[in-house]
Amino acid sequence: MTENNDRQQRSLLQSIADRAMVARGLLADFSANALAELDAIHGPATRAQESTRDLRKFIWCSIDNDDSRDLDQLTFAEAMPGGAAKILVAIADVDAVVKKRSALDDHARHNTTSVYTAAKIFPMLPEKLSTDFTSLNFASDRLAIVIEMIVAADGSLQSSDIYRAMVRNHAKLAYNSVANWLEDSGPMPQVIGEVDGLDENLRLQDRVAQKLKALRHVHGALNLETIEARPVFDGDELKDLEAERKNRAKAIIEDFMIAANGVSARYLAGKMFPSLRRVVRTPKRWDRIVDLASDHSFKLPREPDSRSLEQFLVSAKAADPLRFADLSLSIIKLLGAGEYVVELPGGTGAGHFGLAVRDYTHSTAPNRRFPDLITQRLLKAALAGHSLPYENDELAALAKYCTEEEDAAKKVERQVVKSAAAMLLESRIGERFAAIVTGASDKGTWVRLLDPPVEGKLVSGSEGMDVGHRLLVQLARTDVERGYIDVKRVM
Repeated sequence: MTENNDRQQRSLLQSIADRAMVARGLLADFSANALAELDAIHGPATRAQESTRDLRKFIWCSIDNDDSRDLDQLTFAEAMPGGAAKILVAIADVDAVVKKRSALDDHARHNTTSVYTAAKIFPMLPEKLSTDFTSLNFASDRLAIVIEMIVAADGSLQSSDIYRAMVRNHAKLAYNSVANWLEDSGPMPQVIGEVDGLDENLRLQDRVAQKLKALRHVHGALNLETIEARPVFDGDELKDLEAERKNRAKAIIEDFMIAANGVSARYLAGKMFPSLRRVVRTPKRWDRIVDLASDHSFKLPREPDSRSLEQFLVSAKAADPLRFADLSLSIIKLLGAGEYVVELPGGTGAGHFGLAVRDYTHSTAPNRRFPDLITQRLLKAALAGHSLPYENDELAALAKYCTEEEDAAKKVERQVVKSAAAMLLESRIGERFAAIVTGASDKGTWVRLLDPPVEGKLVSGSEGMDVGHRLLVQLARTDVERGYIDVKRVM
């Protein structure tokens, strides 16, 4: 590319993202009605009910990506007798500002999620809300739904509660710097030292999160570890694709999120309310997972069993930690995608195979995901003793629609990442790369290059290839506009 084209790379990717949104039926911009509603909102919700607790003095903190500004979740921990701990998760009360069936809600309902592309974010709610008035911003008083959990010394949940509260974020933290500190590979972030007691509170949160994770794995939760490619820009010039991995700070948020989502689901069930559950059904391609395990000298049972699969994953990671992410990716593809379903009072749903939990809803990101806003409205109605904000038929239709639109949003995100990858690779036509098969169907065979970690289509030599197979490929063609990366198998 010329120097002039280099400077236009971000702009080109933004245009590709806009077109991808439209092609997938997603709204790239807010309507005039939504913007008019937005103009009439002049601040965060402050009207608290009599039952709303004042928890602003607790040393709440947020941990998110370095550049995140839409803060949905705060956490706080308190040591209890006998090695137990009280964990509080505060969720932004988005519904206090965004009312059901408003124009802003209609936009959120249409897209169902924020779409995070390589060069541009399409927020589910306008940034005036999602990064300010409905965000749990640093040093700001905000209304929240608090999920309280008493976790025993062994990681089991002793009791739980849900209530409304006023909270205040005392420290805005970032995953990588907190993880480096917790993992003894970097200094303590300065902001932690500026808040009295926050260092020990975070270490307590970390210890509890590790216990929660360990107990889930005993019950069969899967120890999966994938590599996500994130485009890195220098100004408007695309410089690289950076691999993102799990870390201890992300684990705190993830493990508390999983626990809080379970509490939310069971709370609604206890109130005889329906709920929107997130499920990953029993894998349909278990036979291929069995074959993959056999290739690693591990015998899995004929019928799907998450505990046995977790034992295999643990042994495989110990045997070859460097390539474990590739195996994880194969297993994830074979497990199949998650979906939203409605669970009525007294029902027994499919549960989440990968997390080894049956009661699982989405509740912790109402600024970013519409299913979480639905759950928030159900929880608030249950807390107040009000009637259902959604009828069962409406929930069922929303569950199906949210599943479809989430898939559309992910395709937009993947397309833009692949366009960015095509930009980086277009000067490397003819080069050879180690790869792993990530998808094989009548529609074609896809592989992921190991370095850089990008996906392409195998246009030649796909005979006999299946998910998990390793191969050597040659880069044959790139198409930045379409996000195409075509490779040929090297025999």
